[in-house]
Amino acid sequence: MTQAPARSGTIRRQHDREIVALAVPAFGALVAEPLFVMADSAIVGHLGTAQLAGLGVASALLTTAVSVFVFLAYATTAAVARRVGAGDPQAAIRQGMDGIWLALLLGAAVIALVLPTAPFLVDLFGASTTAAPYATTYLRISALGIPAMLVVLAATGVLRGLQDTRTPLYVAIAGFVANAALNVGLVYGAGLGIAGSAWGTVIAQCGMAAVYLAVVVRGARRHGASLRPDAAGIRASAQAGVPLLVRTLSLRAILMIATAVAARLGDADIAAHQIILSLWSLLAFALDAIAIAGQAIIGRYLGAGDSQGARAVCRRMVEWGVAVGIGLGVLVVVSRPAFLPLFTGDSAVKDAALPALIIVAVSQPICGVVFVLDGVLMGAGDGPYLAWAMLLTLAVFTPVALLVPVLGGGLTAIWAAMTLMMAVRMLTLWLRSRSGRWVVTGATR
Repeated sequence: MTQAPARSGTIRRQHDREIVALAVPAFGALVAEPLFVMADSAIVGHLGTAQLAGLGVASALLTTAVSVFVFLAYATTAAVARRVGAGDPQAAIRQGMDGIWLALLLGAAVIALVLPTAPFLVDLFGASTTAAPYATTYLRISALGIPAMLVVLAATGVLRGLQDTRTPLYVAIAGFVANAALNVGLVYGAGLGIAGSAWGTVIAQCGMAAVYLAVVVRGARRHGASLRPDAAGIRASAQAGVPLLVRTLSLRAILMIATAVAARLGDADIAAHQIILSLWSLLAFALDAIAIAGQAIIGRYLGAGDSQGARAVCRRMVEWGVAVGIGLGVLVVVSRPAFLPLFTGDSAVKDAALPALIIVAVSQPICGVVFVLDGVLMGAGDGPYLAWAMLLTLAVFTPVALLVPVLGGGLTAIWAAMTLMMAVRMLTLWLRSRSGRWVVTGATR
């Protein structure tokens, strides 16, 4: 009778070590990414308001473009992890190379689209006449780095699938330092202004991509994997990414609708919404780190044919998600008096944000479950279900959010709708996890 609990405890500790080993470095790499934009903003901000406004518009466009292709990391992680679990590192790296070649092709297509249409895109995002030239300049130069950004996404997925989240952390830190140094040198030292900031970011991104490629190429040579593009493999990577693309676009649509509704409520509400959305995104990084660990670990277990192990680690990660969510919620409540003054001294903005912050705090355990199960199903390659579940969530959220200006409730009602959105996601993901249909073993799904 005492052996079973002891064995169970040993397995749980093993799962805990795996989760921590992957999630902690992943969290560091995730936090490093937005620091690029923050560094650029701090440096460009001293050039003038028009330049900073131009950077804001261009950065929003670039962030949207890159986030749309985040499936390059997610799909690659799951596919590579399955091959690793099946004991075939050569096929794992070959699968990863297909994702990298797809990233290069998509990056070239984005450049071809953005360069001629940059003025139109800047105008579409509402840039003022003074900010538009700076936004166009920054966007056109930065677009040249998009292939490198997408290669970084795909190569990050390869390393995560290989159960390595430390290398992405080191590369992200080095990239941030290089980006900041290059920006200062080119913006002020070389006198290139906002163009210097764009070139600095492009060079830093290309450097990061080169490091990733060197790591992957070294692994390919060690295991005898081919580096040549394979049309069938690239096509398979694209097909696996389509459902995750639908999922990502649906989530982006939800966030855009929430922001658009908040903007209709008045300046104080949209300002408060921006503060809360920034906090919500920061909290998401901590939960997404567990999801990333889930993608890598679940893919490996299923690739090894260990369905029982996959179910057990899924349960343990859900427990982690709930625990971290509760901790983050408490942190939000405790830090409210110090948090809001960092962003605004306007009492109207604070009054609008305060009750919404409580809702964000209470919803964090729900968010924890959602992020973890999202990662589990991604790791299992269950993209089509994730796409349909997110479309259903969008269909539920949209009318509720659009009724806020009519029924009242202000920003608090918007974030109540956001919590409803996360609850719907949790229900759909929980039902799928309980069904066991995601448990498909083997080197490929």
